[in-house]
Amino acid sequence: MTSILHISDTHFGTERQLIVEAMEAHVRERGADLLVLSGDITQRARRQQFAAAQAFVRRLKSYGIPETLVIPGNHDLPPVHNPLLRLLCPYGDYRRHFGQELEPVFENDELLLIGLNTTHPMRRKDGRVTADQVRTVCARLRRCDPAKLRIVVAHQPFGLMVPSDIHNIQRGARAALMRWAEAGLDIVMGGHIHLPYVLPLSGQYPELAREIWTVQAGTALSCRVRGGLPNSFNRLYLSSAQGKQARVERWDYHAPSGRFALGAHFDLHWPPADLALSA
Repeated sequence: MTSILHISDTHFGTERQLIVEAMEAHVRERGADLLVLSGDITQRARRQQFAAAQAFVRRLKSYGIPETLVIPGNHDLPPVHNPLLRLLCPYGDYRRHFGQELEPVFENDELLLIGLNTTHPMRRKDGRVTADQVRTVCARLRRCDPAKLRIVVAHQPFGLMVPSDIHNIQRGARAALMRWAEAGLDIVMGGHIHLPYVLPLSGQYPELAREIWTVQAGTALSCRVRGGLPNSFNRLYLSSAQGKQARVERWDYHAPSGRFALGAHFDLHWPPADLALSA
C-alpha cells in the first residue's frame, strides 16, 4: 500500500504558525510515502515565501516522507503588476526552490502520478490543459501497467461541487477527460478553490468511457479559508494488490486541540472490467 499526503494552497506569506506546527506534528506521527503539493505554494511568489515553503517541505521530508511531487499554481508566478518579470522569467523563483521540472512524474509498483502545469504567465488564474499535454498524458497512461492506479495532479479543478465554481474549471477539461478515460485514468487531484471534496466525475461528464474520481484539497496552512471551513489536507491510501482500491481521508484542523483530526473518508473502487478497457 502506498500512502500520499496531499496538501494544496499553502499560500506561504499568509500561513498560520499554529497550523504549520499542527501539520508538522501530524507528519511526525504518521509519515507518508509521498508528499503531493498541488500548487499555490506562495501568496505573492516572493523569494522569501518560496524559501519558507522550501524549508517547510524539507522539514516534512525529514519527519518521514521520502518522496515529493510539487507543481506550481497561479499564485506561484510573479504578480501581474510586475509584467516584465512575469513574462521573461515566470517560474524563476519556483524553479530555484523546487527544481527545474514543472511537470514531475512519480511511479512505483502500485501507481503512476503525473503532474501537470496548467498555469501560464498570460493568464491571471485560469487553468488550461493543452492539446500537447493531453497527448503526452495519454501516451504515458497507455505505457503504464493497467493494474496500477493512474493519477493526474493539476492545480485547478476538473470537476465541481458548487455550481458557482464553474469559472474555475480547467479550460479543455472535458476534452482531456474524454481522452484520458479511454487511456485508463483513475483519479485527478488538485486544489485552487480552497474547497475539499471527492466526487465521481461521471456525474458531470456522463460520456466518460470509465469512472474518474476527482480528489480536491482545501487550503492546508493559509488564513485564506473559504466560507469558514477549517484548514485541511488529504491522505490517500492506494493499493492494487487485489484490484484497484483507494481510501481518501480528509483531515481538518481542530482549533480547541490544536491538532488535525479525521473529518471524513471515502472508499473508491473500480470494477475489474476496467483493466480490460484501459489496456
